[in-house]
Amino acid sequence: MLDPLSEVLALLKPRSYITAGFDAGGDWALELDDLAGRIKCYAVVKGSCWLTMDSDAPVPVPEGACFVLPTGRTAIIGSAPDVEPVRASAVLAPDRSGEVITYNGGGDVYLVGSRFEAGSPHVELLLRNLPPLMMVKTSDDRARLRWSIELMMEEFREPRPGSALMAQQLAHMMLVQALRLYLAAPARDDVGWFAALGDPRMHAVLAAMHADPARSWTVQGLATLAGMSRSTFAKRFRARVGETPIAYLARWRMMLAAQRLQHGDDTIARIAGSLGYESEHAFSTAFKRIMGMPPRRYAGLARQNR
Repeated sequence: MLDPLSEVLALLKPRSYITAGFDAGGDWALELDDLAGRIKCYAVVKGSCWLTMDSDAPVPVPEGACFVLPTGRTAIIGSAPDVEPVRASAVLAPDRSGEVITYNGGGDVYLVGSRFEAGSPHVELLLRNLPPLMMVKTSDDRARLRWSIELMMEEFREPRPGSALMAQQLAHMMLVQALRLYLAAPARDDVGWFAALGDPRMHAVLAAMHADPARSWTVQGLATLAGMSRSTFAKRFRARVGETPIAYLARWRMMLAAQRLQHGDDTIARIAGSLGYESEHAFSTAFKRIMGMPPRRYAGLARQNR
C-alpha cells in the first residue's frame, strides 16, 4: 500500500528532464524562467548562493543545503541578491543533462541536482499548496541524502556507461529524501496537503482516505480516527490542509478518476462506482465542478492526446 506522499508523486509522474552539475564563479545571477509545471531539486556542495522568490526577501543557501522549488514560481539564484540576473534559458543550453555546466569561470559555488517534468496534466492542482521553497541541510544524520548527492557527483566526475540514467535515478532519490527531511523538521505554519503530512494525526487521516477513497467517510469518522472531537478535528484539518476533509476527499477522488480516464479504458460508470459514487450523474457533477469539464469530454480529449 502506498503512503500519501508516494501516491501523489506517482500521480505527478515526475520525470527527470535535466540532471546536471552547475559550477559558477564571480558575480552572477540567473533568473530561473523554466519552472512552470516543473520541480527543481538542487544541493549546494561547495560555496553558497542566494535565492529570491518573486518579491520575497532573498534567502541565503549555505554549503550543504538542499532546496526544492516545486510550485513553478519564478526564482532568481545568484552569488548575491543585488546582482542583475540574466534569464537562464538565454545562457544555458536546453540539452545539458549529464553534464557539468561551467558559468562565469566557475570555481566558487557548485550545485548538483535535477529539473523534473511533471507528467500529470493537473500538476497545478497537486502543487499549488506546496511551499514555494523547501530547504533542508544535508549534514548531521542526513546520510541517505548525502549518499545520493555524492554518488551523483561521482557520475558527473567520471562518466561511465549508464551514467546519465544513474544520475537521473539518484536525482529521484534526492528529491524524495529532501521532501522527507522537510516534513520531519519542526512544525511550520505551511498550509496544504503536504504540510499536513508532517502532522501525525492529519497524516493518519490522509493515509486512510488515500487507502480507501471509495469509503463513505464522514467528518465524525475521520475525527475518531484522529483521536479528536469532531469540531476540533474539522478546525485543525482545515487549518493544516486549507480545505475541509470532504472537499479534500472529493478532489483526490477526481485526481484518481482523471488518471484512469486519461490512461485506462474503464467506463465512466465503473470509475464512478469504484470511487464511492452511487450514480454516474453524481460522479459527473462532482467531476465537472472540480476539474472544469464533464468526464466524457475529458476522456475524449485524453484519447486525442495519447
